[in-house]
Amino acid sequence: MIDSGDTAFVLVGSALVLLMTPGLALFYGGMVRRKNVLSILMQCFILMCLIGVQWVLFGYSIAFGPDLGHLIGSLKWIGLSGVGMQPNPDYAATIPHQAFMIFQAMFAVITPALFIGAFAERIKFSSFFIFALLWSALVYDPLAHWVWGAGGWLRNLGVLDFAGGTVVHISAGISALALAIMIGKRKGYGEIPIPPHNLPFTVLGTGLLWFGWFGFNAASALAANGLAVNAFVTTNTAAAAAGLTWALLEWTLRGKPTMLGCASGAIAGLATITPACGFVGPLSAIAIGIGAGFFCYFAVTKVKAWFSYDDALDVFGVHCIGGIVGTLSAGLFAQKAINSAGNDGLFFGNPHQFLIQLLAVVVTVVFGLVMSLIFYRVVDKLIGMRVEAEDEDRGLDLSQHSESAYGGEAE
Repeated sequence: MIDSGDTAFVLVGSALVLLMTPGLALFYGGMVRRKNVLSILMQCFILMCLIGVQWVLFGYSIAFGPDLGHLIGSLKWIGLSGVGMQPNPDYAATIPHQAFMIFQAMFAVITPALFIGAFAERIKFSSFFIFALLWSALVYDPLAHWVWGAGGWLRNLGVLDFAGGTVVHISAGISALALAIMIGKRKGYGEIPIPPHNLPFTVLGTGLLWFGWFGFNAASALAANGLAVNAFVTTNTAAAAAGLTWALLEWTLRGKPTMLGCASGAIAGLATITPACGFVGPLSAIAIGIGAGFFCYFAVTKVKAWFSYDDALDVFGVHCIGGIVGTLSAGLFAQKAINSAGNDGLFFGNPHQFLIQLLAVVVTVVFGLVMSLIFYRVVDKLIGMRVEAEDEDRGLDLSQHSESAYGGEAE
């Protein structure tokens, strides 16, 4: 039976998650140079359009359609055929099936937007467009079926991923690493300063992301109930703990806390709590947030320097590492007392759950990495992934879009 309160809650949650993509555009856009800010905004915005159509045509059916071999959904629901106003009890028994579909669409939109930061300032827009479509259809959609789809093999194993630690953050983060390495460093990287051009943009984007994340996580309960409240509270708590941890680490190790660092820490906390938010309590969320701040800080400040790759906006260090820490944390801190549909974690007497979470991490990393490398090679052979050197010098705003964010030359 349809519950009007649950339906309203999920629809509002869907709108909040959609707002996260423009929020991400501002978060990333503020961190690039002024000659490339519109390219970041455009890449984010086109995904709202491209994946918004792809999801209705066939993406939703691949991700959540009737199961085929525990690996993929059939195309029975292509064009939303059979996806109507009646609830689908496999997913949400109190909201229209289309409400669940559109909520999941917003996740499909923002996930490929996350890895935009890895190749910022040096990718052809046409190549990005093709790569994102391939990746969404052949990485995100199957992975969503494995973890969340009725019959998916990881779901059948009992993986705990409340709102997308594996499906969203690890998959996008590991793909970001592959893309950053394959496309190569920005011109002048490591030789000249490449500072953010507009940190207030980034702070505004952080605020919009934090705000939208309440829809991302709390509405993943798919009902206006106590579980949604728990996810809301743990989401805010982990973000706060991670932002605080990152700032204190900077203050201790570098002498001064920075605005960019505090914002990055909050986003790391949000990414890290995502898989666990509906299975853990507030005190566990503080521990998870501290872990997010610590591990993501060192991934961004140390690991990138050790291996000398140019992940321009630290997608791997924040999202992949955060997703891994969060997915494993669900295997440590989860309690059936909080969510009876979940399981207890290692710290509550069930070490097997941690092993299931570890398997999900490994599978997601390998799948996302291999597929991204293949798609990169294909698109690069067809039309080339990287812009020409002179276009990189001019900036992608002009060379790819004939626009300037702050006035001046336009073609």
